[in-house]
Amino acid sequence: HVQLVESGGGSVQPGGSLRLSCAASGFTFSDYSMNWVRQAPGNDCELVSTIASEGPVYTADSVKGRFSISHDNTRNTMYLQMNRLKPEDTAVYYCAAGSILPRWWGQRQCPSFDEYAYWGQGTQVTVS
Repeated sequence: HVQLVESGGGSVQPGGSLRLSCAASGFTFSDYSMNWVRQAPGNDCELVSTIASEGPVYTADSVKGRFSISHDNTRNTMYLQMNRLKPEDTAVYYCAAGSILPRWWGQRQCPSFDEYAYWGQGTQVTVS
């Protein structure tokens, strides 16, 4: 069956780094764009970054220059390298597989659950 499993979250001080991973199984990884979505306390939500088969296609301005998305199709895994973390990066980070959704770029809202084919369970990132 289909699974997206995030890992790598945790607590870190401002200025620190974390690398999130999203391991996919049960579907053809390279057939989908892969996305990182985060939901902060108070329900503030944001599409953080999207990567297609050819490479990154979107990174939110709020993280540009600090976060980078990548994938390894041989391992069916997507990554989010997060550097120079700030307290406002505190959120639950979800990976999601689906189509590229430009209408959500730059928005302070997230795609709804049914706009992506598959979602992970989320991993908590706390910066304080």
